[in-house]
Amino acid sequence: MIDDEVAARLREICLSLPETVEKPFGGHTAPSFRIRDKLFLMTGEDGRTMMFKAGPGVQEALVASDPERFFVPAYVGGKGWVGARLHVEQDWDEIDELIRDSYRLIAPKRLVALMDREP
Repeated sequence: MIDDEVAARLREICLSLPETVEKPFGGHTAPSFRIRDKLFLMTGEDGRTMMFKAGPGVQEALVASDPERFFVPAYVGGKGWVGARLHVEQDWDEIDELIRDSYRLIAPKRLVALMDREP
């Protein structure tokens, strides 16, 4: 299962975004985060990975720049999602930014505007 400290960091980032809820994906029990029932972040059942939506070209750039940390996930990789390994050292400022970008791609414009007004 996902490390408690890592799970707490992901929750803190995700639940700070407007109207985000934590709700497992399908029959899984691992934390996943949604806006209006649309996923913007999923964690792997083994707690070693997370997947998030990324804009055009981001997946390729991240995987090429640091394949130890980032990968193309099964099933959703073809739709532009990126996988990040949570059992290796991560730059949490970068992870925060990537999660916020994922949210921006999924959330309605009104909620993105709310997020962008936050200090």
